[in-house]
Amino acid sequence: MAKKGKVEIDRELCKGCLLCIRACPVKVLEQDTGANSFGVYPSTPVHAEKCIACGNCYTVCPDVCITVFELKEGRA
Repeated sequence: MAKKGKVEIDRELCKGCLLCIRACPVKVLEQDTGANSFGVYPSTPVHAEKCIACGNCYTVCPDVCITVFELKEGRA
């Protein structure tokens, strides 16, 4: 059974490079339609239910603004 995960992105730290979007194998992330306080359109999890906690997004993030959690079975 595939792992389930949850990804959180700090909108204010994200500079909008979008590397995490390209790194996600299951297409959890997309560019947000709303800007942060710096006028940047950060990445945001739009298909959170697909997350497999692979950590690719965390690994490629140059600003360390992504946290990935592995969920236990039966939790959301």
